[in-house]
Amino acid sequence: MVITAVMVKELRERTGAGMMECKKSLVEANGNMDAAANLLRKAGAAKADKKVGRIATEGVVAIMGDNRAMVILEVNCETDFTARNDDFTAYVEAVAKRVLAGRPVDLDALNALSLEDDGVSVADSLKDLIGKVGENMGVRRFEVVTGSNLGSYLHKVGPTARIGVIVALEGGSAALAKDIAMHIAASKPQFIDADAVGPEVLEKERTVLAEQAKEEAKRRGKPADTAEKMVVGRMNKFLKEIALLSQTFVKDTELPASERRTVEELLKASDAKVVSFTRFELGEGIEKKAENFAEEVKSQAKAAQ
Repeated sequence: MVITAVMVKELRERTGAGMMECKKSLVEANGNMDAAANLLRKAGAAKADKKVGRIATEGVVAIMGDNRAMVILEVNCETDFTARNDDFTAYVEAVAKRVLAGRPVDLDALNALSLEDDGVSVADSLKDLIGKVGENMGVRRFEVVTGSNLGSYLHKVGPTARIGVIVALEGGSAALAKDIAMHIAASKPQFIDADAVGPEVLEKERTVLAEQAKEEAKRRGKPADTAEKMVVGRMNKFLKEIALLSQTFVKDTELPASERRTVEELLKASDAKVVSFTRFELGEGIEKKAENFAEEVKSQAKAAQ
């Protein structure tokens, strides 16, 4: 069968694959468009499998929804260049819509859902994209937040968002919810208040501070009870730093000390309460591979010889 330029163009528009790959698949499929598309999908999956082990710490944090239901998700790729790619951003948007509509319970459930009306799953669509772009990618995590008053904030570095926050308030306003979300993005609290800090976190920090205070007191020739007092003071400071309500509101940090408000004071002024917050930072917790450029050059030169 003669493979025409029109057929190649149609397959290319349908799959996003390269012109020569499309022509080769059409020849192999004897002009059958669906069969050729399946061949390209299998080829893309094979390429994707080869890239699975590569570290992907770039990408984007995205938020979608309204003040009653929002989804926050992190999708990773290998380079910030790909994070700005139109196909990548379209995939992220499609996944966010699918999470909001389908409310999957975990990543496995999400990957099994159809991304679009064509019946191709979220996972298989990603494999197609990996084969097309040539980088490892992955939907790392997501969370759906519901409530009566939600606010969100995305912090961008250049054109891509690297930090995202959703906060759920009881009372207050949409503007207040957004302000609190912005504060959380900047100040990185771990808990709503000191009472929410778990005993294991407290014990771990107290052990570290006690060891430091003991050495410091010994070095300065101070009695043992001095170290104990130091631990108490430093634990109080630690709790204020990691608890949202006790932090100084980020928009007030440039004001005179007497005019600064804590987040708790800001909320009380609007008769509002933080029910929950979710903060995603791109690549946090992913161990990045340390590259030694000099050694890499030596290795390549040796291989060439």
